Amino acid sequence: MELADNLDVHRVFPQEATQEQTDEYRRLSAEQGCGVAIISTTLRNHDYAATVSAYVSVSYDPPTLLVSLYAESRIALAVAESGSWALSLLTAEQRGLANWLASPGTPIEGLLKQIDFRRGPVTGNAVMAGALAYFEVETTAIHEAATHLLVVGNVVSMGEDAPWTRDLSPLIHYGGDYRRLKP
Repeated sequence: MELADNLDVHRVFPQEATQEQTDEYRRLSAEQGCGVAIISTTLRNHDYAATVSAYVSVSYDPPTLLVSLYAESRIALAVAESGSWALSLLTAEQRGLANWLASPGTPIEGLLKQIDFRRGPVTGNAVMAGALAYFEVETTAIHEAATHLLVVGNVVSMGEDAPWTRDLSPLIHYGGDYRRLKP
């Protein structure tokens, strides 16, 4: 018996994917729990920020991060042009912040006025107050992948801002919703 006989296999050819295949891919990929973060940058004296869950630590030596951004979004265009960005990993208590910065149609002017943040010490990009961890990053490469830009960069500064407690939990995106690890 072959392994494929035991699996529910769906063959997908990306250049010919139907809407049904795209929807099924979205549903199945939501079965992965991902940390939720805010990416921010500054371009021409304007702050840009958005909620992301598609980021990964690429290397510890040298510290390198990758984030995937929808290529036509304001944040992708700003990050690509600015050359630096900050990534703030959110706590479960920061769900409202994640919702605000994930909302379509957020304003460019005054985007961060209602948010508690500080400027990163190296890049000056916004670091969210109370974040589990933050990383300031200088972009080293940008790769096009389907509808997204994969932005890779070297970490130039990092730290933490959330005071530790027994109940501290990261904000996780799973099954199409935000969740916490600890009740």
